[in-house]
Amino acid sequence: MRQLSEHDAAYIYSDSAHANSNVTLLHIYDQTTAPGGKVRFKQILTHVESRLGQLPVFREKILRVPLDLDYPYWIEDENFDIEYHVRHIALPKPGDWRQFCIQASRIHARPLDLNRPLWEMYVIEGLDSFLDLPVGSFAVLLKVHHAAIDVAQGNEITTLLHDLSPDSPPPAPPAPWFPESAPGNLGLLLRAGFNVATFPLRIAQPLTRSWTTLKSAARTFAGEFVGRPHEFPMTRFNSEVSPHRVFETRRFALADFKAIRGLADGATINDVVLAVCAGGLRRYLDMQGELPEESLVAAAPIAVHGEGKEQGQAVFSWVRLEVGTDIADPVERLETIHATSSSSDVMAQAVSARELIELAEHAPSAAIAATSKMLRSASALLGNWAPLANCAIANVPGPRVPLYLHGARLTYVSAIMPISDGMGLVFSVTSYSDMIVVSFTACYEQLPDPEVFALCLRDSFQEYLALVRPPVRRKARPMAAKAPQRKAAAPVPKVPRRKAASRAAAH
Repeated sequence: MRQLSEHDAAYIYSDSAHANSNVTLLHIYDQTTAPGGKVRFKQILTHVESRLGQLPVFREKILRVPLDLDYPYWIEDENFDIEYHVRHIALPKPGDWRQFCIQASRIHARPLDLNRPLWEMYVIEGLDSFLDLPVGSFAVLLKVHHAAIDVAQGNEITTLLHDLSPDSPPPAPPAPWFPESAPGNLGLLLRAGFNVATFPLRIAQPLTRSWTTLKSAARTFAGEFVGRPHEFPMTRFNSEVSPHRVFETRRFALADFKAIRGLADGATINDVVLAVCAGGLRRYLDMQGELPEESLVAAAPIAVHGEGKEQGQAVFSWVRLEVGTDIADPVERLETIHATSSSSDVMAQAVSARELIELAEHAPSAAIAATSKMLRSASALLGNWAPLANCAIANVPGPRVPLYLHGARLTYVSAIMPISDGMGLVFSVTSYSDMIVVSFTACYEQLPDPEVFALCLRDSFQEYLALVRPPVRRKARPMAAKAPQRKAAAPVPKVPRRKAASRAAAH
């Protein structure tokens, strides 16, 4: 039995009827590389069961302290049933990409049972109308609660479930497993009392060592993240969300992103990703007649260099970043994003956020308390809640070499991210082999036409690509059926805000 950290417990406490903290990883496979050209559900079930010992949280459930007097615990599930967690479904014909996105969104939106280990896996067949994939391809959708695993560890899960060769040996029998018994309520209350009594002793020494760091980091973090959240315009995505989700994605060649970054001196692939997402967002809001004159702001990861054992290694830290949605020229937008992301102010944000994270590892209560105080101050100034950014753009690193599941070659990796009130749009950017996948998750009432938004992302990318490649040489490769040609002169209907946006006005 082990206790959740303050950070992980916050994900449990923040779940609501219309917004949960599920993270969903999507994998699609070509089973023609498997022995006999076929992978059966029972083989996948056995494969997953044989590797559960390498990820203990997959057999653990949440045990809450009475009256929530202390943070919850992870406790092994005495009634663990692998067949409850690993499920088998199929898309109805024709089995196209749009059906797959709808099904994945519905699964992602459903809350996980907090009385069981916080994950579910779906083996999905019937993907018979996907472009660029042979008939018979199948998908594996893995939904995990954010409290159980970090997004950054999604690559760890992907690696754990896969092999580097299609000729991997058969899975070994699972090791014997004997779950521990859960303590009673009295035992939990005694632990809670002990934690409260020893709290000052546990934080005194690390807090003394880190006080200067805390003050500096908190000051910068407060100034950049909390002190100025009113300086960017609100959009349809910055209102209350509903329980309904939409998801779409587009795939691109990594080589094209490398070529595009040459349009701006010193630009990185991450800058290009931000520019493409910003261009798509600009196009969509302009089509609806809702494009603000000022630039929108995204919460995005920026690379900072660690010290000590991490010295010289890039460590990603979250910052608020203007993404140039007010700039029509794509090259100027890319140059502006690069200049902003490498500016001293933004780097100070990133370093301060990183320092708070490192401090939380040593004195978590002090860091959480400082952050909570800043957020409370922002609420007092700006109302009950205010979004800290218009959207989020999250990096979910993927493997760089081909991977196989029971011999079937992995061809696609993506992620569906949690959204929340005030931030109803999140981009996830995944990489695998020589591809980059840009996906987005949103609230249906705020984005009822995700296929249109996906086309806006594709057009944004094509605008950049046309500057470095002949226009007809390469196209973005969506995982969907070809979209009908749109007449240039045809007016695009405006998509009205839905009830979720109007409800937010009362908050």
